[in-house]
Amino acid sequence: EHLIEKAPISEVCEKHGLQPTVFYGWQKKLFEEGAVVFGQPRAKSGRQEAAEQRRIAFLEAKLRNKDEVMAELLGEHVALKKSLGEI
Repeated sequence: EHLIEKAPISEVCEKHGLQPTVFYGWQKKLFEEGAVVFGQPRAKSGRQEAAEQRRIAFLEAKLRNKDEVMAELLGEHVALKKSLGEI
């Protein structure tokens, strides 16, 4: 509210039941450490990265299998239509 709406700190503190010293402490902490908190995402551990790669490989294999099944079914469908004289 203070930063966005330019509300006076005393008004913000009264509205939320805060002491101004608490507000100023939080503000200081945000300005000092906010870039770290809202900045770069944390690096994944080796174990997390490996698990993610296994999951990606599994899903890619599943997708390839689905594509193969669809191609086979489509081929059978076309062959059936040809045998019935519809194509």
